[in-house]
Amino acid sequence: MRQSPDQVLTAAQMRDAEQALIADGISVDELMQRAGSGAAEWVWRMSGGRAVTVLCGPGNNGGDGYVIAEAIRERGGTVAVIAASESKTEASRTARGLYQGKVLTRDAAPQGEVLVDCLFGTGLTRPLEVDDHALLNRLAASHPRRVAIDLPSGVHADNGLMLNASLPDWHLTLALGAWKPAHFLLPAVPTMGELRLVPIGVADLPEAGRLIGRPQLLSPAADDHKYKRGLLGVVAGAMPGAALLAARAAQGAGAGYVKLLGAGEGAPPDLVVDREPLAEVLTDSRFAALLVGPGLGRDAVARERLAVALSEPIPAVVDADGLVLLSPRNLAEREVPVIATPHEGELFALERAFGFEGSGSKVERAEALARMSGIVVVAKGADTVVAAPDGRVAFALRASSWLSTAGTGDVLAGAIASRLANGADAFAAACEGVWLHGEAARHTPAPFTAGQLAEQVARAYAACL
Repeated sequence: MRQSPDQVLTAAQMRDAEQALIADGISVDELMQRAGSGAAEWVWRMSGGRAVTVLCGPGNNGGDGYVIAEAIRERGGTVAVIAASESKTEASRTARGLYQGKVLTRDAAPQGEVLVDCLFGTGLTRPLEVDDHALLNRLAASHPRRVAIDLPSGVHADNGLMLNASLPDWHLTLALGAWKPAHFLLPAVPTMGELRLVPIGVADLPEAGRLIGRPQLLSPAADDHKYKRGLLGVVAGAMPGAALLAARAAQGAGAGYVKLLGAGEGAPPDLVVDREPLAEVLTDSRFAALLVGPGLGRDAVARERLAVALSEPIPAVVDADGLVLLSPRNLAEREVPVIATPHEGELFALERAFGFEGSGSKVERAEALARMSGIVVVAKGADTVVAAPDGRVAFALRASSWLSTAGTGDVLAGAIASRLANGADAFAAACEGVWLHGEAARHTPAPFTAGQLAEQVARAYAACL
């Protein structure tokens, strides 16, 4: 089966994937050697010949640590191993037996430069014991460089929760076999430093989550014209500046024709503004997608404009004020896709509007809302998650923290709507727009405004050609 570097597996899916490898004749010991040897390559690079301390726990994550330590020792590196406790799995005991160096007790204080955390990995669901927590923090404080293997100890693999207070920060986290949701979720992800994947041969699972990567976008075909590339209508409202921001971003994200529907004072000359009544404008069958919500307002007029927009059989993105006003009634007769782009407060409003109390992790909430409402949900923020009604889920890499400024959500909505108008299906359009948004931020000199960000969306698109 094909292996994917982009799949994101829950702890249960990772166990099943490893069991599938074992059923195919690969031993647990061999899997541990693959993981540990691959991780040792990264640790070796980081250490640059400086002393390494490996903290090993009782399970297979600890076994990975013994493999890492032996690989460094064989290369002539200086390595100390601290065993937090006795090995409790057969594979871990085997790996410890193969390590040819000395194993120190937990009260040791080696003078290393790089700490490798192999205390606990993906399977941890409860807080670290007090003595383990103290040991981890003591060693982290005495080592200027720190590497976490698979996940930092004390982090829940499926939801990114920190199971203990005051856990260390890490400079590098090495995911073993596949990414886990926690590698992309708050509150854990800011503590993980750089992320790298160590493959071990895990097969591609169709039901797995995905990491949002660089999309493969195309230049226009020789016979394309503006309508073939997609006509996008951006519905303006009480605060037209937000719709203008979204439209500017949309112009750089692939749609051939972006039209502002409503008030457009201050619109640039290359943006068409149509001030005719919305119901009349939308009789044009050439519209490929609509964006409604940025700057819409929340009064009766805004509610009517939302209802009119969603009454038409045109794929739509709903953002900002539109999310606060959206109700199941707006979607009752729709047979074409809707993408919603809520931040945390808007996600709560949507959950309430659709009649259920959101609970669980961000991923679980986005999945539940998508399933119950039939819309593609982009639960945006510092840890953006995209969920589709059919169960697909995708995770965004960390983007620039400078995105935490007013108007950047409008830019995101414009990029997603542009991809939708350009012909991508709703889930793909959402993922492509999220990637373009993050890439545009990478190209925008900090600190930046939303307007400056919107101008870089075209550069992000060019990076995909």
